Amino acid sequence: MRQENYLSVSALTQYIKTKFDRDPYLERVFLVGEISNFRLRPKHQYFSLKDEKAVIQATMWVGLFSKLRFQPEEGMKVLAIGRISVYEPNGSYSIILEHMEPDGIGALSAALQKSKEKLEQEGLFQEKHKQPIPRFPKRIAILTSPSGAVIRDIIITVRRRFPIAQLVLFPTIVQGNSSATSIVANIDWVDKLGTFDTLILGRGGGSIEDLWSFNEESVVRAIFNAKTPIISSIGHETDTTLADFVSDKRAATPTAAAEIATPVLDEIILQLQKTKQILSSYFQGILKSKQERLLRLQQSYVFQQPMRLYEKSTIQLDQTIQMLITTMNQKLQAEEKRLMHLQSRLKEHNPKKGLFVAQQNLQFQIKTLQKTMKYYLEQKKTKFVSTLQALDFLSPLKTMGRGFTYTTNTKKQLIKTINDLKKNEKLLLHYNDGIVKVNVLEIMEENNE
Repeated sequence: MRQENYLSVSALTQYIKTKFDRDPYLERVFLVGEISNFRLRPKHQYFSLKDEKAVIQATMWVGLFSKLRFQPEEGMKVLAIGRISVYEPNGSYSIILEHMEPDGIGALSAALQKSKEKLEQEGLFQEKHKQPIPRFPKRIAILTSPSGAVIRDIIITVRRRFPIAQLVLFPTIVQGNSSATSIVANIDWVDKLGTFDTLILGRGGGSIEDLWSFNEESVVRAIFNAKTPIISSIGHETDTTLADFVSDKRAATPTAAAEIATPVLDEIILQLQKTKQILSSYFQGILKSKQERLLRLQQSYVFQQPMRLYEKSTIQLDQTIQMLITTMNQKLQAEEKRLMHLQSRLKEHNPKKGLFVAQQNLQFQIKTLQKTMKYYLEQKKTKFVSTLQALDFLSPLKTMGRGFTYTTNTKKQLIKTINDLKKNEKLLLHYNDGIVKVNVLEIMEENNE
């Protein structure tokens, strides 16, 4: 055989590569296998897929690998989609992967579990971070699609239960690539306005792919950081998203979310009636206590025997006057003794001129002492009279002496307003010098304004 009938190694490899590239069965291959020799690289990923009998090399470019919603691990069983290609330099064939997901769990489920574990470790789902839902909201923000059934269900429920609450719709994209951005932007908007008591985040049912925006980490963190209490109502009752875990309250349906956000008006009326009864009982107790205190005051000696107000002052005045008299008598007796002593000494020496001067000095001292004593007594008398006038001015008898009276019923209870009167009721009018018994013929209200 001639040499030209022989192929070069590169020609044969090129031929095989061409056959692989043109084969429609190898253009898109669906494989199930176990990851082997996996080591995370900065860019493109190179590893193997194997089963019990064979191994194939696998390559995944960095752009496609970054879109995976799970972290590949050694020994993980996966479902892979790719094309078969031949690498000419060493003649090996491999599968160039375009998509991969864990076998049995699914990529989205795996990604959801991974995100949940991460956020749970950070404490975003802890009960201590959840805010209470206001019981009587004035304004409720609703983040949902304006064309879905969610907004209609919420409006109907709120109007039935608590029609005074104001509902404000923030049209929100709840599915698709831009939905997460729309949800985060509207949550931030409501929170910055700061005029809403509650926020309801709602969406109808769907697949995990349809609801995926509510699992995005940006949405979860926006809910966690919001100061406005948030109720989540996403999907059907069996659907659960990460937004449900981080929300302050999770509702199974939009109707349930509206019920959580609002009270029943009948319950409010009943609560107000109970509060009214409690307040009425409380104030009746206070009124009774005040009436009993008033009765005790009316029966006190100040009103029954007002002259007893002056007893203490009168006794103190008598004691003061007696003390002054005693003191002055003692001083006079001392001066008289001193005078007698001086006179005795003058007689012994018999100086007429000296006796005259001494007598003059003594008389001057006696006069000065008498003036001082008279001035002191006048001051005390003036103060005493002023005190008696002040006490007399405050005396209820003095007031009554000017023509004023006070009225009581037969039980000695003071009448302060016409509301305390009844027609044909017997009353007692108290004057300064006696009591008059009267009968109520007619009650006429007068406008003091």
